[in-house]
Amino acid sequence: MTVLRARYGKIDGLTAELLQKYRVRGPAVPVENIAHEEGASIVIRQFNNEISGLLLRQNGFSIIAVEKKQPPTRRRFTIAHELGHMMLHEGKEVRVDTAFRVNLRSPESSTAEDVEEIESNAFAASLLMPESFLKNDLSGFVFDIDDEAHIQSLAKRYQVSTQAMTLRLVNLLSRGRL
Repeated sequence: MTVLRARYGKIDGLTAELLQKYRVRGPAVPVENIAHEEGASIVIRQFNNEISGLLLRQNGFSIIAVEKKQPPTRRRFTIAHELGHMMLHEGKEVRVDTAFRVNLRSPESSTAEDVEEIESNAFAASLLMPESFLKNDLSGFVFDIDDEAHIQSLAKRYQVSTQAMTLRLVNLLSRGRL
């Protein structure tokens, strides 16, 4: 199936189901545990910074491989991103000696050109920084997107980068969700 535009409603529903299924009540979301429970093995390897991560699927098995040199916050996002591919996309078949399907998280993954990449990034943001958790953490505050200390505090609490937190908050604010 070719996706023509991002399915944000489906992504929000799927991440909410995962949080409920694994009884995640607050940050930081245990993304590695969720990926394992959903059937993925996680391996940390050095890819010489050519790719951030990849998803390999063969005969019902899934492996999420993540670049070893990434900071822990980036590794968490990459795992969530690849889990998004695993749950949302079929992948592309690659033949070496045998057939398997692969999704790569390359430097181009963060551009807004590939709908599957956009969806996997949205899935990762929604899973790691759930809207309901953020609403709870921001209740009682007059939130200012320029308040770097508050954003850094939230990023630390959710174990994500300040860049990921800033983008998530801006996206939610622009959609009138916060």
